[in-house]
Amino acid sequence: MRDHSYAVYILANKRNGTLYVGVTNDLARRVQEHREGLVPGFTRRHGVKVLVYFEPHTDITAAIQREKRIKRWLRKWKLELIERDNPQWRDLWQDLTTG
Repeated sequence: MRDHSYAVYILANKRNGTLYVGVTNDLARRVQEHREGLVPGFTRRHGVKVLVYFEPHTDITAAIQREKRIKRWLRKWKLELIERDNPQWRDLWQDLTTG
């Protein structure tokens, strides 16, 4: 059986700006789709392209549950989650693409 990897991620349009929470089985590909505006809907309308947080998962059910949980959180909690690991709101995209 092949190991699978999934990620729950948060994108922003700027520091303390609009946030988007998602889940994917290919984080680099999915973020690239958001960055290029290939994903119609919320992220393209609001220019949400900066990867500010992600966490890996090996179980899709757990990843989806985590995504749904974070989506229900208060905005303050989402900001605290981001700033705990990424206080400068760096675009973590570079970390994915430079290995």
